[in-house]
Amino acid sequence: MGTTASPRRITMTPAARRVLEAAARLFYERGIHAVGVDLIAAEAGVTKKTLYDRFGSKEQIVVEYLADRDERWRAFLAERLDAAGPEPRERVLAVFDATRAWSAQHSPKGCSMVNAHAEISDPAHPAHRIITGQKQWMLALFTRLASDIAPEGADALARALMLLHEGALVAHGLGIFPDAVAHAREQARALLA
Repeated sequence: MGTTASPRRITMTPAARRVLEAAARLFYERGIHAVGVDLIAAEAGVTKKTLYDRFGSKEQIVVEYLADRDERWRAFLAERLDAAGPEPRERVLAVFDATRAWSAQHSPKGCSMVNAHAEISDPAHPAHRIITGQKQWMLALFTRLASDIAPEGADALARALMLLHEGALVAHGLGIFPDAVAHAREQARALLA
């Protein structure tokens, strides 16, 4: 897959930050297509003109929402990985622990990237690169972690870990069974043994 340029980002003013916070809450709770700019502007306490002056389009608000969520997830995960120490298996399990904590705090309805992909499957949409980029980043992370455990089988191990991780996110979001991420963590632990 070729490298694509990152989507354009905007500078956040206080009004833009309010718009982004309102949009993020509404997009996550109701879905991207179900939320219009009128509602976002009203919830943010700004005019539609201000919204368009800051973002230019709803598409750009979606880009900012997903990019912000991705950046916050990566920082959250980095803290957990740093705290996990150098032991490779513990670092892999720390990903699942971080996901469980993040999901409990930020994602009761499942992964925002998976949810957004259900609505934005067109590769030409600038937010699509953020969605797929986040998942490619996760696979690369699992591959790096797996290479410290099984250098010869790192790709296969990373893909298995990714499938456990992403499956747990979907099962969590759909409420298929309780504590799907903890179950995936135990499956990962068994796989790593």
